[in-house]
Parts: sequence; structure tokens; C-alpha cells
Amino acid sequence: MKPPPQPSAMDVLHEAGIHAAVALQAGPPWLEHFWLFLTSHLDPNAIYTVCFPLARGLDERVSVMVLWVALVAEWLNVVFKWFLFGERPYWWVHESGLSSREQLPLRQFPATCETGPGSPSGHCMILGAALWPIVTALSQGVSRYSQSRLLRLSPFLVYVLLLVAMGLSRIFVLAHFPHQVIAGSLAGMALGWGLQRRPPNFLRYRFFLGAALGLLLGATALHGLATAAGLDLDWSLLRASARCSDPSWLRPETRPWASLCRVSGSALGLALAALHPLSRRAAEELRGLEPPLGSAALGLLALDMLHKLPTSDRTALWYLNVGARYTLGPVLVGSLLPQLILSLRRLRATP
Repeated sequence: MKPPPQPSAMDVLHEAGIHAAVALQAGPPWLEHFWLFLTSHLDPNAIYTVCFPLARGLDERVSVMVLWVALVAEWLNVVFKWFLFGERPYWWVHESGLSSREQLPLRQFPATCETGPGSPSGHCMILGAALWPIVTALSQGVSRYSQSRLLRLSPFLVYVLLLVAMGLSRIFVLAHFPHQVIAGSLAGMALGWGLQRRPPNFLRYRFFLGAALGLLLGATALHGLATAAGLDLDWSLLRASARCSDPSWLRPETRPWASLCRVSGSALGLALAALHPLSRRAAEELRGLEPPLGSAALGLLALDMLHKLPTSDRTALWYLNVGARYTLGPVLVGSLLPQLILSLRRLRATP
């Protein structure tokens, strides 16, 4: 009689992650609400619609850097997921047969049913990369008023704690294993640090236009080459559909191609915004407005209204709609709204 096959190292890692999720889901109800709030409200979409306009309260270049780092991180995350073939806990626990061997009190949530592969965590990678310019700017701002090293490092401490909490929330909802959130967090931190050291010329619209085309065409070429080589990069869609406990939780915005539309649309929006930049005098006038977060608040409101507009149910039109919204976002926040604020202020000041 042959002995049972020994589990692989990845199976052991996955099983340990499942038990970590069981422990997290057994926590108090108030902590459950916190995990669900965090994973739902700080998803990659929030970087484009919340963090980007809020960063204008710090500095225009910081806000553009946040968006640039975010879209590069999201593109790389999609490529990593395609070729790393990472499992997700909510389907692996069934596909591996672990759920039939053990009684596991696991629950799924509306944020659980991500449709793309699982490694590395996009929530952690994109958040870790995009927040790095904000944290650096805050730390530099603190250093102007205090020589305390602890105060200067406090923004980075909050940043690390936020990434840890985000990783735990992704494990809690069965969207990722622990090693996937660790990999995503480390990749995001490294990417944010590296890209900030070599910022692009924010006034060169040709750079962002080339980035928009290059990112979309590059991903399309990689997908086509992999398919021609016999690799099924869309394998996770079937598993997600089969193992999600509620079909309405399968959201199209979690698909890799939705991410690519978001990325290329945002890069195109940066190119269009760079076509009509604020003059130096207008930028100084805008920085003198009170309160300084006025344009950021208006940008938040405009992007919230933009992304609440109805969308088409047809697949092609839905993807086109996503690309158009994320193209318009940087134009609104970076060009149209600041010009509107300055025009209204000048009209008010005119006798």
C-alpha cells in the first residue's frame, strides 16, 4: 500500500493561511466591521478617487506622483498575477479538498469574490506604493517645524500600521493568503521608494501619452503571447464563479482588464491635464487660497459624482466607460477645477 502523497510547501503555506483566516474571523464583531470597512473603502479605486485629490492639499506634484506611482504599481500587479498563478483562499479551500477534511467555520463577504489571481495582493501593493509620496511629503513637512526624529518618522509608522491592517483585512475576507499580502506590501514599498527617486517630467504630455499606449499595448501583447504559448491567464474567472457563494459579489471591476483600463485611462488623463497646465502665477494664487484644501474637497466631490454615473451592462461599453472615467479624473482635478476656482475667485474680487 502506497503512503499518501506528502503536501507541497505551497500547500502547507496555504493551509496555514486558511487557519490564520479562521482565527481572524473568530474575533469580536467590532473588529469584523473594521476589517470590512478597510478592505472596502481603501481598495485600489480609492487611490484614484480619494487619495489623488486629497494629495492636492499637500502639493500639486505630490498628487501627480501619487497617481503615477499608483498606475505603474497596478499595471505591474496585473502582470505579476498573470504569471504567478496565485490561488485565493475562498476557492483554494474547496479545490484542495481541505474543506472536506476539516470543519472550517469560514464565511465569505461581498469583498471576498475577487476574480483575478491572488499573488501578490493588489490592495497592499498599490496602497503601499501610492501612499509613499504622501508619507514622504508629510515627514518633510514635520521636519520643518520639529527636529524630533520620532515626529519625523511618525508618518511612516502610521503608513506601516495601515499596511498591516490592510493585509489582515484581506486575509479576513478570504481574498488573500498571508504570504501574498506580505509580498504585495514589500513590493509596494519598494516601488513607491524607487519611483519617487526618479520622478517623470510632469509637464511633458507626450511622456504620459506614451505611457498610456505602452501600458495598454504591453499588457495586451503579453496576454496574447502567453495565450499563444498555451497559458490560460484567465483561469481564475472560472474558479471564482464556481466558488463564490453569491454570484452578485462577482464584480467586473476586480477583473485584470478593468485594472488595465483604469491604468491606461489615468495615464491618458495625466497627458491631457499636462496639455493645459496652470501658469506659475496661477499656481501661486491657488496655493494662497484659504482653506488650502478647498480644491481637494471640490475634486473629491467631482470624482464622487463622476464615478456614480450609470454604466452600460454590455462588456465592451463597460470597459470603455471605465477608461473614460479614469481619463476624465486627472483632467478635472489637475486642470479644470483649479481653473474654475481661480476664475470664481477673480470674479468675486472684481468690483
